[in-house]
Amino acid sequence: MGKGRLEAFSDGVLAIIITIMVLELKVPHGESVATLAPLIPAFLSYVLSFVYVGIYWNNHHHMLHASKKVSGSILWANLHLLFWLSLLPFATGWMGENHFAPLPSALYGVILLGAAIAYWVLQQTIIAVEGPGSILAAAVGRDWKGKLSPVLYITAIVSTAWNPWVAQAIYTLAALIWIVPDRRIEHVISQGGS
Repeated sequence: MGKGRLEAFSDGVLAIIITIMVLELKVPHGESVATLAPLIPAFLSYVLSFVYVGIYWNNHHHMLHASKKVSGSILWANLHLLFWLSLLPFATGWMGENHFAPLPSALYGVILLGAAIAYWVLQQTIIAVEGPGSILAAAVGRDWKGKLSPVLYITAIVSTAWNPWVAQAIYTLAALIWIVPDRRIEHVISQGGS
């Protein structure tokens, strides 16, 4: 199977996720700047989630660009990732609506952790299908960002018990670490493979 259908399907799901998230932003009743103030938590949670979806979209694109084929196991691993990402609109809305309260903030972290694990599973599945000499295997290397992210998410989830704002800072830090697209794959491809 070619990877075009997988890319198109994934792109469509991610576009729908972003659309659902923006629909959670309610139009204020009134025309003054003061009517926007109650929307600030919802808007901030939307911005953070939008950045996360963008990060996953960008890195997913690079990962699939490095792969040559798609198997059934890759399809299922990709659906696993899309499952976790599809939960972001719910957690984003709940967290923003409740002004970053502990339980919604913790759930948000659980979803980010699930997505990070699912991304790693997809990455490892592609490497298993294509072999240890694949472009992706050469590009991933030690994958310090991939190893650090789950640690940050777990730390953030735990921190919601005593200060949800620390959790938000950690979620933002993790996003900032990934905001620059992963250049390892581009580098390996430009070098002519592994």
